[in-house]
Amino acid sequence: MAPKLLSTACVAIALVSPSSAFVPTSRHSTPQTALYLFDDKAKSDVTSTRRGFFDSVALTSLSIAGASAALLTTPAPALAYGLKKANDRLASYGLPPLPKVPDGFSALSEIYGKGRNRSPLLVAFGFPVDWVVVLPSQDVNGEDGTIQVGEYAKGDTATFFVLRNQGKVDNIQDKDKKFFESAFIAAISQKGDNLYQDFKITKLVPVTVDGQSYVLADFQYTLLTQAGFEIARKGVGSITSVGDGVQLLWAASVTARFKNKTEGTLRSIVESFRCYADGLNFSADLVKDDFYLAS
Repeated sequence: MAPKLLSTACVAIALVSPSSAFVPTSRHSTPQTALYLFDDKAKSDVTSTRRGFFDSVALTSLSIAGASAALLTTPAPALAYGLKKANDRLASYGLPPLPKVPDGFSALSEIYGKGRNRSPLLVAFGFPVDWVVVLPSQDVNGEDGTIQVGEYAKGDTATFFVLRNQGKVDNIQDKDKKFFESAFIAAISQKGDNLYQDFKITKLVPVTVDGQSYVLADFQYTLLTQAGFEIARKGVGSITSVGDGVQLLWAASVTARFKNKTEGTLRSIVESFRCYADGLNFSADLVKDDFYLAS
């Protein structure tokens, strides 16, 4: 029996491929310097039974996939981020600063939509200082990818998402639960509807910050890996509407880690989320036309 189980584990690890649920889709990031597969508690919890063995294989497979994706991307200097730098950029646009972030956090303030194929947005939020940062890439076709941060080897991520085919919402707090379910499902299923199941929003809380409306959400779902494993995940998000669309930041981790370790971190990330567009002049930060002519 043991050789058969070992063979199954090897095949699972070999066949697993990255999922949009926690692996970056752009080529710009800062790689991890070590591969973390489990924390000490996870090790002790998953090794005592046959079911635990397969759970450990699934989590290990996802950890390897996430870490490999991060290692194959182009580094973004860690010193490029920080609360002061993020707030300086916000101030340059005449915007209020981010609130104080928890100890051990950094912060970013980045333009999403520098390419001619997207409408520009100024996105800002705090995140753990040791998390990988991924930014959109630019080529002759325009901009691709999104703003994402994460500890990919452990499956912990926070991802910015713009809801497609959805115009401006005058007051996001007036929308019903079905609207928010559709928005977050669209965010977690960018690689296909067959990568998740059992999505459910468990809590919605309207908040107003600096005169702008947001809605905070708690949700849960099951991630389906291409190796055939099912991974329960829990997350939180913040959604708003500026410019000509609807934008959100969602953050999630494996359910066991959410309950025991990451919930406070993920909540701090999404609660710090700010998104701006209306009345701002982004011309100095956009990709110039000669970039496309030279490509």
